[in-house]
Amino acid sequence: MTHEAVRQTSPPGPHPARWRILGFLGVAQLMLILDVTVVAIALPHIETDLGLSREALTWTVSAYTLTFGGLMLLGGRITDLVGAKRVVLAGLLVFTLASLVTGLAGSADILVGGRIAQGVGAALLSPSALSLVVSLFDAEERNKALGVWSALGGTGAALGVLLGGLLTAGPGWSWVFYVNVPIGLVIAVMLAVLLPARPPVAAERPRLDILGALLVTASSASLIYGLIAAGEQGWLSALTGWLVLAAAVGYVLFVLWQRRTRSPLMDVRLLVRRPVATGAFLILMATALMIAVFFLGTFYFQHALGYGALQTGLLFLPVALATMLGANLTGRVLGRWGARALAVASLIVAAIGLAVPVVTLTPVSVVVGVAVAAAGTGAMFVIASATALGQVAPHEAGIASGIVSTFHEFGASIGAAVVSSVAAASLMGTTLTGFTSGFIVAAVAAAVGAVAAALVTPGRSTRQG
Repeated sequence: MTHEAVRQTSPPGPHPARWRILGFLGVAQLMLILDVTVVAIALPHIETDLGLSREALTWTVSAYTLTFGGLMLLGGRITDLVGAKRVVLAGLLVFTLASLVTGLAGSADILVGGRIAQGVGAALLSPSALSLVVSLFDAEERNKALGVWSALGGTGAALGVLLGGLLTAGPGWSWVFYVNVPIGLVIAVMLAVLLPARPPVAAERPRLDILGALLVTASSASLIYGLIAAGEQGWLSALTGWLVLAAAVGYVLFVLWQRRTRSPLMDVRLLVRRPVATGAFLILMATALMIAVFFLGTFYFQHALGYGALQTGLLFLPVALATMLGANLTGRVLGRWGARALAVASLIVAAIGLAVPVVTLTPVSVVVGVAVAAAGTGAMFVIASATALGQVAPHEAGIASGIVSTFHEFGASIGAAVVSSVAAASLMGTTLTGFTSGFIVAAVAAAVGAVAAALVTPGRSTRQG
């Protein structure tokens, strides 16, 4: 056999530019994460400039996370169908163009529409980028690459609050969105050059479950709309009740459809497995609590106390650092202590921290209390992923990861919606009691979550060494 024949039949080696590709994909993923928290600091300024209602203000957060989470599994299916490179580039361009439109928004309709379009781009980009990371790296290198990828969550929270303050205080809130445009275009050009063309295998092509994606997204939108409407209509009003009922019916139809269709969006049987269900619950709780306190804090500091955006961003920096510290410490002791003990402890820590501003609502108590709570939520992010993904088969890891990511985004939507309605009067600047009520609800939710975690979280696995 000639050297040429050997070269043609040998399997291709690792891609020479794989670490550079990871760098560009990582920055792209960071943009998606940043766009949840970076907007929180800018919300009071957006409200003033555009004259937004409380409902529109809440949808500025929830529209993005709801679309992102609702369509993420569909984005993964599209990646399998047409190839990761095409979907990454398409998602990047959609997200970049939507960011430009959102920054130019002069009304609530354009603003929320732009955020929905950003969510569509993110739902295409995130799963296809992760698919590329998995395919470009092997063995130990893959573990290192995935570790870098996972660390982006805490980094995004830290950078989001600081960057939001810097941009809003400097060139203005529009630049919270404009900053994505040059970065997105540069990454798109570089990835178009660097990424290998890896066409999908035709025999493995799945069908797209459009109906499933519409059912889960519409049901979640109905739930979020009901939670937001409760701020004016009341928690026991007919409108709130009908919207929540419509969401429940929609979720039931989604499950029935997933059991019937030949190419389901997700294997709903995974959701009844204790580890996956627990991981989804913990990630939803962690994100809901995190977004709730960002929402409360940014309005308390800027509306009630008159602080500037930069000062508010700097006050939230200890909160973001506490999130990363909690995640880091939990990663070190998870194997030794087990998921159940850490899940309960992290939620108790969160509840204690959130109770501090309830006792006395001052700038110091808010920063200290929320930072303590953030250490607990940071721990929950790690516990949730490890619990959900630690005992699934390799061929189920992708869909289980997608479920956890979906509940991450839904948690952000629910957290913003609930706290917006609970603290409605304070968000509109008429009283401070709404802030206290918001922290009470968050603290109680964390305490109830701790009880639930004690009951449902699996104990230490016998396979742990």
